[in-house]
Amino acid sequence: MDLSKSDKKVCRDLIEKGLQREFTRGLQQAESILCNWKSRNKDVKETYYSLYKMITNFDKQIGRRFDGITGSRYVFSVAMLVSDKIISPEECLPFSEDVRDYILRIAAME
Repeated sequence: MDLSKSDKKVCRDLIEKGLQREFTRGLQQAESILCNWKSRNKDVKETYYSLYKMITNFDKQIGRRFDGITGSRYVFSVAMLVSDKIISPEECLPFSEDVRDYILRIAAME
């Protein structure tokens, strides 16, 4: 699907918004691990490994989702963000109608 300049801009904005939300989720997970360590006096070594594993896995997930996104993958990237409920369908309103419908159809298939 060929995107207009305005639709490409909306895609880039939503992808960036999704990335920021994912970063927030990752930081919240890290905070939860650290809070458990502080409040329950958990083993330092166990906590460190849990935190390291969480960050490593999270980094891989972020990389798979957001690294190397080119114009040809914009629509599918946004559709995946909608499908995973990181971006709401309402946030797709700025798209032209045909692009919005296409994204929402793809998101519904997941």
